[in-house]
Amino acid sequence: MVERYAREEMKQLWDMNAKYSAWLEVEKALVKGWNRLGLIPDSDCEKICKNARFDIARIDEIEAVTKHDLIAFTTSVAESLGEESRWVHYGITSSDCIDTAVALQMRDSLKIIIEDVRLLTQAIKKRAYEHKDTLMVGRSHGIHGEPITFGLVCAIWYDELCRHIKALESTLEVVSVGQLSGAMGNLAHTPLELEELVCESLGLKAAKVSNQVIQRDRYARLMSDLALLASSCEKIAVAIRHLQRTEVYEAEEYFESGQKGSSAMPHKRNPVLSENITGLCRIIRSYALPAMENVALWHERDISHSSVERFILPDSFITTDFMLHRLKGLVEKLVVYPKNMMKNLNLTGGLVFSQRILLELPKKGISREDSYKIVQRNAMRVWEDLQEGKPAVNEKGESLYLQYLLSDTELVGLIGEAAIKECFEFSYYTKNVGAIFQRVFGE
Repeated sequence: MVERYAREEMKQLWDMNAKYSAWLEVEKALVKGWNRLGLIPDSDCEKICKNARFDIARIDEIEAVTKHDLIAFTTSVAESLGEESRWVHYGITSSDCIDTAVALQMRDSLKIIIEDVRLLTQAIKKRAYEHKDTLMVGRSHGIHGEPITFGLVCAIWYDELCRHIKALESTLEVVSVGQLSGAMGNLAHTPLELEELVCESLGLKAAKVSNQVIQRDRYARLMSDLALLASSCEKIAVAIRHLQRTEVYEAEEYFESGQKGSSAMPHKRNPVLSENITGLCRIIRSYALPAMENVALWHERDISHSSVERFILPDSFITTDFMLHRLKGLVEKLVVYPKNMMKNLNLTGGLVFSQRILLELPKKGISREDSYKIVQRNAMRVWEDLQEGKPAVNEKGESLYLQYLLSDTELVGLIGEAAIKECFEFSYYTKNVGAIFQRVFGE
């Protein structure tokens, strides 16, 4: 229910009513600004601010003739007023109104996205502490490496998303900029004070300099930040998809009562949410490139950017909002299987402890090259035995790798059996988890 309402809130910021409402807000702020500077009489200002309205159907009707949406809008607004309508849009050009209004939409939308990411980080933080000490195997190249905890995996996600929050907050300032600088940006028809006054009243900053449009590097930065955010979210989704693979099965998406996974195979429980998130993130990233293409407009402005932004602005915000809420729900309900994590950790018969052995030998004066040979030759025997189906652990609870190391007379002679066995303690790999959490979460 929360997810549905949150997405509806974002969609309402980008429908046609919101678009024209933002335009009208800018036009009214302009009238108030001119009034404060003494051009527009109080009575006319009051009438405009009280009575000015638009009619979407009427705008569409007028635009069918004028082929100009802003003129259609101002004509519709003028029809709701009397003689005072002469002051509407006074001294400014279309992009002054449109770009300043879009800044309002981007600002409000980005605030929602930032809050979405904060809620996602809170969900991840909760799971991180829940599994702070839940052992699992770390993988590189998809191959078992060394013991880690699932809490550390979540901490990585949390820390990365926190960086995105900082970036988005910085970008919020970059896009919260308006202009009322006229047809060529030279402020010939409007005083500098008016631009600053109107932008301040709207909660924006006035662009230091503009031509006929707000410069599109600001928009490109926004789209790039959303694209990077999507990449990190896809990273989480891909990790969950891997963990849910039958051969791994260390975690899975919550499977609701009555849910079906396959029309043909009733046993299937597929990672459909994380796959959906992966697809949505691809779409969000795709908007970054056209936003960059929009930066290079002809001279003081052309209109090539307009059709692009009619798609990428609403779609990117609405899609990102939806994706973030879906990912938050996925993380909150993610089913984690610590027993399977431990099972997989022991799958390679103790090979995950190889570096620990390797690091003990140089302490005894052995070169790194010779140390590597001793440790690797035993590890290769384990790989071969596992392929032949030999148990990873014997009846004494000793891993296959430990058995070979204890039978290696050269190794035993160098560091002794006790030191070898000590290298197979999981606590060695988790001793700094608390300190890492302190650095990440500050608690």
